[in-house]
Amino acid sequence: MIELLASHYTYLTAMVILAVGLYGVVASPNLVKKIVALNVFQVGIFLFFISSAFVLDGVPAIGTHGPGPYVSPLPHVLILTAIVVGVSLTAVGLALVVRIYDGYGSLNEQVIREVQADD
Repeated sequence: MIELLASHYTYLTAMVILAVGLYGVVASPNLVKKIVALNVFQVGIFLFFISSAFVLDGVPAIGTHGPGPYVSPLPHVLILTAIVVGVSLTAVGLALVVRIYDGYGSLNEQVIREVQADD
């Protein structure tokens, strides 16, 4: 069991990061903290995906000659795309948070719900 954890510690790290991000989304009433927690969750997914694509002693498939296990560049390309999409979604989310703050005067979910109930 210890050898399995030692050889796959990146999976364990990814799960811990996922759990921290999920906890931040569920437990925090602040909208900005929820966006930050979603970004932490996203990093956990990235780490898991990259870890699953790791090949021991692998070489890049492009520009390399000779035998050997080749590493597929597809997971890395997908993660680069996901990073760009994640940054864009974070920007949109923060812009929405600014609009919510202008409209309700708070970033706390409970306060926003109370203001909506009063209207």
